[in-house]
Amino acid sequence: MISISLCMIVKNEERNLRRCLDSLHGLMDELIIVDTGSIDQTKEIAKEYTEKIFEYKWEDDFSKARNYCISKATKDYIYIADADEVLDEENHLRFSQLKQVLLPEIDIVQMKYGNQMEHNTVYNYDEEYRPKLFKRIRKFEFIDPVHETLRIDPVIYDSEIVITHKPHENHASRDFATFQKAIKRGERLGSRILTMYAKELFIAGNDQDFLEAEAYFTSVFYEQGRSSEEVLNTICVLSHCARLKKDPILFFKYAMKAMVTTPCSEVCYEIGEFYLEQEDYEEAALWYYNAVHEAEASLSLKYQGKLAYIRLSECYAKLGQESLEQQYKELANTVANA
Repeated sequence: MISISLCMIVKNEERNLRRCLDSLHGLMDELIIVDTGSIDQTKEIAKEYTEKIFEYKWEDDFSKARNYCISKATKDYIYIADADEVLDEENHLRFSQLKQVLLPEIDIVQMKYGNQMEHNTVYNYDEEYRPKLFKRIRKFEFIDPVHETLRIDPVIYDSEIVITHKPHENHASRDFATFQKAIKRGERLGSRILTMYAKELFIAGNDQDFLEAEAYFTSVFYEQGRSSEEVLNTICVLSHCARLKKDPILFFKYAMKAMVTTPCSEVCYEIGEFYLEQEDYEEAALWYYNAVHEAEASLSLKYQGKLAYIRLSECYAKLGQESLEQQYKELANTVANA
């Protein structure tokens, strides 16, 4: 049977930490908790469970803190948990059974991260796989009987274990502040993290969050070497910012670039919003329809679903088309993405 080190970074988690650790009782062989500056009772609660508590000076970088934490681990595998996660009884049993039978060639175990949409997190689905359990030390070996080569791709197992995410609040403001601090340090956001920034803006951002992000996304728009996906996601953000600023020339500069390359639901929706503000309900309805039926969402499914349905219902109400108004109102009430 494998042994597991639990590795956590925490800060001011007195409301969550005990609940998380109790739900993992009996599964972990080592508990390592790194505190990044708590001023509440987090460290005192942690001491009830482990002596391996370390302090780490926060540098506005979750990766650095995670790497420091896992450097303290000594067991076969490392399990990464956040304090606002809970493992229920059914999934505790699944985890226990997995621990007993996990094959040594498995490098990474993915688990389903559930309840993600309760607080408008950066993900579009209520359950998505995440790598949660992984080998502390990975061995490399040659494969193939001839023309042998090193196996460099990890062996990944998708388990049926569901981790329930139960935060007390939305973390978007914290994330946006971290993005901005990285930008001010002169860091270039790579493709994955740039997409995450854009996603979080559309899923959980307010007007001020968008406007604070505008300068950086403008620089990305003109940056050489960005992929078509990065450019499209940048256009989504910038078209929204231009509409907020009521600058139609800048708005259509960005929006039309998306229309002639890769039309997406977010930009179609933004054009619908533009015409709705002009009280041109027929034209607005056309673009909301395009958002639903003629394009695909790039960042947030709600722009291809619930939000567009709501707007279509409102437009058809203004146009006196009661049957279409009711049709889209019902769709808005039944669609999954919110």
